[in-house]
Amino acid sequence: MSKPLFITGIGTDIGKTVVAAILVESLKADYWKPIQSGDLDNSDTIKVKNLVSNSRSVFHPEAYRLTQPFSPHKSADLDGIVIDPLQLILPKTDNQLIIEGAGGLMVPLNNSFLMIDLIQQLHAEVVLVVKHYLGSINHTLLSLDALRSRQIPLKTIVFNGDSDQYSEDVILAYAKCKAIAIPMINDISKTTIANQHIYL
Repeated sequence: MSKPLFITGIGTDIGKTVVAAILVESLKADYWKPIQSGDLDNSDTIKVKNLVSNSRSVFHPEAYRLTQPFSPHKSADLDGIVIDPLQLILPKTDNQLIIEGAGGLMVPLNNSFLMIDLIQQLHAEVVLVVKHYLGSINHTLLSLDALRSRQIPLKTIVFNGDSDQYSEDVILAYAKCKAIAIPMINDISKTTIANQHIYL
């Protein structure tokens, strides 16, 4: 059985949900978002489900559905709860599982447990989503160092959006792994997602 693939990014609004949808569709994989903070009527699970065409994928319910659109530890506190890592248990499936995180690796789930701790707990491999902007090289290399320090396996880097050869050359030389490039998708729909193939 393949290890779960955990989609994380070098920050927020990097395109994790679009990458998740492409991977779920390409691999006919299952999808799980452990923690949803805010936007419960249009959650990432709903967004991915609406972008996927195949009938095999299963969309597993979130472990935590938080009402406020903040970092999970803040959203949980505002809802009067504390996120318990022991409640973040992999859903049962015989299929490849795609897990989508919130924000980046060092996002706190509570005052002592980070997103990177969850990745380690779930024994997942990482798909790191990168979008180019001023400062993105630094954010990417810091993310790579964080993964290396925990000996968390990096499956691939996904460059999302417009290309920047200067940035990509530096990142790939440092990462020493393969990368996948996804062009900027202006009209995100089932059709465009189905036409973007990622095979790992």
